[in-house]
Amino acid sequence: MKRLLCIVFFICSLSVTGQAQAIRNSNNSAIATIESDGTVRNGNNSYHGKIERDGTIRGSNNAYLGKIENDGTVRGSNNSYLGKVESDGTVRGSNNAYLGKVESDGTVRDSSNRTLGYAKGVAMRHAALFFFFNFFK
Repeated sequence: MKRLLCIVFFICSLSVTGQAQAIRNSNNSAIATIESDGTVRNGNNSYHGKIERDGTIRGSNNAYLGKIENDGTVRGSNNSYLGKVESDGTVRGSNNAYLGKVESDGTVRDSSNRTLGYAKGVAMRHAALFFFFNFFK
């Protein structure tokens, strides 16, 4: 019986991993999803863009919007420095000003510690692109 339960748990955990993760506003209403392949969909489930594996950010028409580099640096379409997402979820703007933080539980807070929304299960960098750098709004 224990072996069967372990197998069922393993199969269920595999199926959950591939699901889209919701981006929620401060009222906890779903406003977008980010799929495991980086596809971003708006609240109506329409294609809104994509964050490719190499960090390239594309809009709904496949236009190049920018890039998030391996070190968390965020660049715009003209390669301009927009800011950085640090490894602990801290988000800084182009002038190094503290913009806010994506916490480990997915809560997103602004520089005044107000809750902007929730991105549970979403990569910190992807949540920061959505909430702080407005690539998909």
